[in-house]
Amino acid sequence: MRKFLLHFTVILIGLTFLGRLSYLQLFEDSFEELSTSNAVKAVYDYPERGYIYDRNGALLVANQPAYDVMVTPREVRPLDTLEFCSLLNIAKEDFIKRYKKARHYSPWRPSVFVAQLSKEEYASLQEKMHKYEGFFIQKRSLRSYKTRSAANVLGYISEVNDFEVGKNPYYQSGELIGRQGVEKSYEEVLRGVKGVKRLQKDRFNRIIGPYKNGIYDTLPEQGKDIHITIDAKLQEYGQMLMNNKRGGIVAIEPASGELLALVSAPSYDPAMLVGRKRSKNFTKLYHDTINIPLFDRGLKAQYPPGSPFKTLNALVALEEGVITPEETITCHHGHYYARGQWMGCHCPSGTRNNMNKGVHQSCNTYFSNVYRRIIDKYQSPKVGIQHWNKHIESFGLGNFLGNDLPTGSRGNVPDSSYYKRMYPRGGWQAVTTISNAIGQGEVLASPIQLANMTAAIANRGFYYTPHIIKNIKEMPIDEKFTTRRRTTISPENFAPVIEGMHNVVEKGTAKIARINGIEVCGKTGTAENFTIIDSLRTQLTDHSIFVAFAPKDDPKIAIAVFIENGYWGSRWAAPIASLMIERYLTGEISRDHLEERMLLGSLEEEYKKPYSGQPFEINQ
Repeated sequence: MRKFLLHFTVILIGLTFLGRLSYLQLFEDSFEELSTSNAVKAVYDYPERGYIYDRNGALLVANQPAYDVMVTPREVRPLDTLEFCSLLNIAKEDFIKRYKKARHYSPWRPSVFVAQLSKEEYASLQEKMHKYEGFFIQKRSLRSYKTRSAANVLGYISEVNDFEVGKNPYYQSGELIGRQGVEKSYEEVLRGVKGVKRLQKDRFNRIIGPYKNGIYDTLPEQGKDIHITIDAKLQEYGQMLMNNKRGGIVAIEPASGELLALVSAPSYDPAMLVGRKRSKNFTKLYHDTINIPLFDRGLKAQYPPGSPFKTLNALVALEEGVITPEETITCHHGHYYARGQWMGCHCPSGTRNNMNKGVHQSCNTYFSNVYRRIIDKYQSPKVGIQHWNKHIESFGLGNFLGNDLPTGSRGNVPDSSYYKRMYPRGGWQAVTTISNAIGQGEVLASPIQLANMTAAIANRGFYYTPHIIKNIKEMPIDEKFTTRRRTTISPENFAPVIEGMHNVVEKGTAKIARINGIEVCGKTGTAENFTIIDSLRTQLTDHSIFVAFAPKDDPKIAIAVFIENGYWGSRWAAPIASLMIERYLTGEISRDHLEERMLLGSLEEEYKKPYSGQPFEINQ
């Protein structure tokens, strides 16, 4: 046996070498790539990105020419560094840093050395580029914005990072990619497909013509133009109304789920993130931790929904059969919901409220009792809360809506497992979770969720997934945006709640939102606002909320307005929402005094306060 060991070892080593050589010749292409890259130069031809238009065909985003200085490190020869730095307006240290980065990326592949030269910089540099071997200028397009609003909707483009280059072989270092908003969601549609020309080099590294007569060359494919659902005029108007305020406005067309306006404030001019000043401006915006302009409050902010949430509890109560629209509940300026536990209300003592009056007077006592009946209908609070949760989540709350924008928040609709974590020893019941009755406590929602909830009410029980895309040339729209999503509430149960919402505007807490000739249905809200100051949970000025749709019987717009630290719902949110509705439905404003007050009104002094005093008792 020992005499065969030597032969076996020699044969094994031979087979190993043979296998490795076969692999290198048949499958491994890195050496071929290195050899080819020495003899062939790839020059990319970048297409223009697709244009972005609003729902009415107004141009929002176009293109403008820009020029990048590219470098292929292996081709660089000794040069006058100081002169070159002077032409590029960079320091020598910056030159060395950029060169090392390019060499680390790839010695033989071109990458961006200085990005986004202006026309003037390009003109002065082009005639001298022959002096600097290994460097060349490549033309590409940058965005040109035709609007100063909707930065959160449109997004921006910037260079890919190392992670993105490694993850997606389409991109090379220095290329541009969509970030945030529509630019990110529809990157593959907007970017098009870059073309490539392969040029043959001789042994002196000089270009001698196309590689193999250009049989491997490809032409660029233009990015597709897209139309988005936003109404540019309404968006700009909303941005003006939100000047010197913080919050979000989301408007939806109920019949389609198309987003008509998506305002986040404070915001910024999208043109700030174009050109060589983009990095400096982005850093400034990113580090603004007071206004947080890069944070999309309409999609991502999570707030207690406040009294607009009462409309859902009314609908669930009707569906569960625990109350009728005519039944009354007496309010004594509040009520004791448990031993020693008092919930205040603004209704005068002895007021008897049915559902209509409970909605338009926003009675805390009425809805607390309604909520308790829903939970206590079942054999245990655990089962009751699960049924309640199922109804509420059917309106799109508590989960990502599935819209086509690359950001968002789930919000929170608590269920039995949530309270099991809060109370691991058990013992919780309907009164423990009573804040859910009035949209406080553990319930959280984003403005887009509230707008979608309102659209579902306007439609009497269904909604379409909110979306930003209206049309892409020669491409279908995702069918999930044209599919009805039904709530768990029967259509016949919406009439009494909608009538109550109509009376909110006609004779209730939002009379300021009345519009001549238009039947508006709405609901005000004043949401408690807590923060941590010096390690203590501190109550700040309440948030102002209003949701609405109009017209009542043929809804064309559903809207949610959320104003941070805006006091009660009728002070800021309701007037702003009614102005947006009137502007969209009629194209003009009849209440000049109200418009002027909202346009000039400011909450800047409120935002400077570290603490705004005692909590409000009223929950309108």
